[in-house]
Formats: sequence, structure tokens, C-alpha cells
Amino acid sequence: MGKILIFLALFALPVQAQQVTSADGALLRALDKISGETKDFEIKRGEIVRAGSLAVQMNDCRFPVGNPAGDAFAELEIVEFGKENRLFSGWMIASSPALSALEHPRYDIWVIRCTTS
Repeated sequence: MGKILIFLALFALPVQAQQVTSADGALLRALDKISGETKDFEIKRGEIVRAGSLAVQMNDCRFPVGNPAGDAFAELEIVEFGKENRLFSGWMIASSPALSALEHPRYDIWVIRCTTS
């Protein structure tokens, strides 16, 4: 019973919100699952970059204040060239890429970090 109370007491502790800031760009990685090739590319806010047959637009990249390489998350929109429907629209988290992932039979894309220069 004592262990349960300790667990509940620790679980009930308030979580301190971490301050984040936006970056001008992000470093993304694309994997072609057929060829096994990976490609890293930098993308700026609002820019559209081609990754194979995909068009990737980065709307924002946020990171903990003072640590652009730490736990970045980027808002991306991904479409396939020549098709109208979005394959992905939302936030991807660098530390947990599977939490919000692109569902595509050939390509994987994930966030590595935010870029500030």
C-alpha cells in the first residue's frame, strides 16, 4: 500500500511547462524505403522542399529555449506531387517520430532539429 501512495504522490506533482521558442528553419531527414537512401535537408519556414515525389512545407519549428537541438517539434504539410490530398499535416516531434508519423508506402520523413541560422 505504501508503494502505491508514493507512486500516486509523485504522479500528482505539478508538471512545469517548458518554455519554447520558434526557429527560422528545421533539419529534416527523408528515407526512401525502396532504395534505403537517406537525405538530410534544411528547410526554412514557409519553404517547400522536394523529397523524392513528396513536397514538404515547414510552417514552424519550436524548441526548448536555449537548446535548438533539444526536443524539437515542427509543423509540416506533406503532399505528393501531382495529387491534391495531404499525406500529412501536423506536428512531428524529433524525440518521438513514431508518435505523429507520415504514413507513406515509400518514404519516411522526420524532424532532426530546429535551425536558427
